[in-house]
Amino acid sequence: MTRLSTFDKALLNILQGDIPICSHPFAEMARRLGTDESTVLARLRELKSAGFLRRIGTFFDSNRLGYHGTLVALKVAPAELCAVAEAVNRYPGATHNYERECIYNLWFTLLTPSPEYESKILTEIRSLRGVEDMLKLKANKKYKINVQFKLQ
Repeated sequence: MTRLSTFDKALLNILQGDIPICSHPFAEMARRLGTDESTVLARLRELKSAGFLRRIGTFFDSNRLGYHGTLVALKVAPAELCAVAEAVNRYPGATHNYERECIYNLWFTLLTPSPEYESKILTEIRSLRGVEDMLKLKANKKYKINVQFKLQ
C-alpha cells in the first residue's frame, strides 16, 4: 500500500481527534463512514501493517495519575540506531521515539510511576550496545500541543 484512499483519509481523520466515546467505537466510526465495523477494523490493521498507523490511544494527564515524564536524548552509534530505537520502543512508558540530525540522534519521552522505575529503565537503555551518552531533560513547564494531520 503506497497511497491512501479517500476512505483511509476519512478514517485517519476520525482517529486523530474524533474517536467516539461509546461501547462500540469502531462500529460508530463505521456508521459515520457508511460502512461496517469489520471493514473499519480490517483497514486499521492494514494501515498499521503498512506503517501509516503506530497506535490508537488516548492522552491522559500523567501527573494527575501519579506518573512523571522525562525527555531523553541519546547519542547512539549510527550502525546501532535502529536496534536501540526498537529496544526503547519495547518499554511501555516510552513515547515519541524519533531520530534527530545532531550529536544526540535519538530522542524519546518516558512516563514512569516512580523515579526509581525511571532510573531502572534509563540504566538499562544506557547499557544498550551503541548508546554512547544520554541526557535526561526534565521539563520545568508543561506545554501540550495537539498535532493533527488533516488528510484531504
